[in-house]
Amino acid sequence: MPQIRPISDLRNNFTEISRIVHESNEPVFLTKNGYGDMVVMSIEQYEALQTVRRIDSALLEAQRQAVSDVRRLDFNEVSALLRNMLAEKVTPTDA
Repeated sequence: MPQIRPISDLRNNFTEISRIVHESNEPVFLTKNGYGDMVVMSIEQYEALQTVRRIDSALLEAQRQAVSDVRRLDFNEVSALLRNMLAEKVTPTDA
């Protein structure tokens, strides 16, 4: 169940808000004059949210590329391509 608290609790009960956010792994929604105003979450929650956003963005880009490029590679072609790319990164270059 989401925690909804008045924004004054952030000032008056900061330690409690921090405890709730960290223990529940859920954000706390803060209201101002009865309306939603802010969301407080832990850094871990924020980073997880950002990770999901980056994954979603990468998947959307891959989907766009799949629609725009009619080429299709089978598993063996992709494996060979990745092995070659990895070998290029691992093989030391002459300086």
